[in-house]
Amino acid sequence: MKSKIKKQTKYIFVTGGVVSGLGKGITAASLGKILSARGFLVNMQKCDPYLNTDAGTLNPAEHGEVFVTRDGAETDLDLGHYERFIDRELERSSSVISGQIFSQVIANERKGVYLGKSVQIIPHVTAEIQRRIIEAGKNSDIHIVEIGGTVGDYEAMAFIEAIRQMKRKVGEENVLYAHLVFLPYLATSKEVKTKPAQNSVRDLREAGIQPDVLFVRTDHPITAEALEKLSLYCDVDKDAIVGLPTAKTVYEVPLRMEESGIAHYITQKLSLPKKTAKLDQWSDLVDRIISSKNEVTIGVIAKYMSHEDTYMSVFEALRAAGWHHNAKVNIVWVNAENEDFIESELKKVDGIVVPGGFGSRGVEGKIMAAKYARENNIPYLGLCLGMQVAVIEFARHVLKSKDVDTAEINPSAKHPVIHIMPSQVGVQLGGSMRLGDYTCKLDKNSRAYLAYGTPTIVERHRHRYEFNNEYRDILTKNGLILSGLSPDKQLVEIVELHDHPFYVASQFHPEFKSRPDTPHPLFKDFIGASLRQTTAKQTSLEANKTHTV
Repeated sequence: MKSKIKKQTKYIFVTGGVVSGLGKGITAASLGKILSARGFLVNMQKCDPYLNTDAGTLNPAEHGEVFVTRDGAETDLDLGHYERFIDRELERSSSVISGQIFSQVIANERKGVYLGKSVQIIPHVTAEIQRRIIEAGKNSDIHIVEIGGTVGDYEAMAFIEAIRQMKRKVGEENVLYAHLVFLPYLATSKEVKTKPAQNSVRDLREAGIQPDVLFVRTDHPITAEALEKLSLYCDVDKDAIVGLPTAKTVYEVPLRMEESGIAHYITQKLSLPKKTAKLDQWSDLVDRIISSKNEVTIGVIAKYMSHEDTYMSVFEALRAAGWHHNAKVNIVWVNAENEDFIESELKKVDGIVVPGGFGSRGVEGKIMAAKYARENNIPYLGLCLGMQVAVIEFARHVLKSKDVDTAEINPSAKHPVIHIMPSQVGVQLGGSMRLGDYTCKLDKNSRAYLAYGTPTIVERHRHRYEFNNEYRDILTKNGLILSGLSPDKQLVEIVELHDHPFYVASQFHPEFKSRPDTPHPLFKDFIGASLRQTTAKQTSLEANKTHTV
């Protein structure tokens, strides 16, 4: 009988220094892309130093979107980058945050797991971090772990120490450290400076980690002299230093990495077989992105206006759908709280998206947008809250009443067409929602079915409130189509309108399953309808000009 040899996972740890916001997530995801393109089974994981238990209650305006995995974990937006680049659905184990670690260590102490020993950062906290890393990497050829924050952050020290120890735990030949740094540019001397990067590597070495690979971010060309300096002072092979100047699109980064030869260096360092990367499809995608000929303008009705990360997956799904149609998607932010200006802003767009959200801020503005789209035949795509406001707006129209609302905002509304799930009444906020994958059955005579081409779909959710079934009959009799239902027909998952260019809204978040080279069906058809709207506008303008002449 043949003995089973356990697969030894190779671990790549990605850290960052100098400043935050360098794009560690994109760097790690790009590395994952070029390795998975060689046929290696790659898994990815984010270790966040925040003391929260998960990302679910973090403010999107500060930390960006909450990305939901298929098994319902509320995670950092970097997991969205990982999924889009390596085209693999990740799970709860791919997200580790300090609050989980400390909660588990304290729970272990209460259970007597540590046999009365003094519980300390080393070895107890670091051991729990290592356990989660090793568990997540099981059965993968390569497990890439991004450490959040920058080297030197107080809250990240336990993670840095934990990954330092990994060489002893799993063997030096199975671990590689990659460090991302930034080279600032001084306009007076017209040169990029390497000293901040050198200092960052020194900080990492003081923590006991010698980086094997340096990824170097800069907004300017990197000279051979700068690379020589980095190699000398950081003690990193020149072949292991990868310059990453700002790219035209983040999807170009894997191609630049591949050109550098770093994948060959890494596989050799980790004693992995030499393989050729299959990146032709990805290269074609980048060519389409850069050379897109058509343009379409999409209005996103938002309340978190501070930075794009808040709606990262929505924007990427819109862009991917545009690239499929050889079009550049121009995204216009429409402030949902500026109700006096919403209609004038919407006159400039070819399609309207109302994304997810919580709370009362901006809801009336989003309802106005849904009404404008319905009455003016503008393509409309509602996502989660976007479905709920579409239902509220349509019900106000049908019931001839303004006292129609969601119970989330107005519990005493006469017509609560959106209400709390009975099972969630009285449950605390954190982790109490319908989260992750749920099955949906489609009406074969619907636009949704036309988009998906299959009667059964699985999509990701993140919400507490649902369509109130008491209003099904009256709304469907007046034209609302419930085109997607749960298998037991109790939950409404998709609504749409006939006699409209495109008016579809889902209770789930389709943006989480979109990929840059395979756009989500709903986004793809929405952008197609919006492009037809653009063409119609241009034809109308040209006709008016001819008539005037």
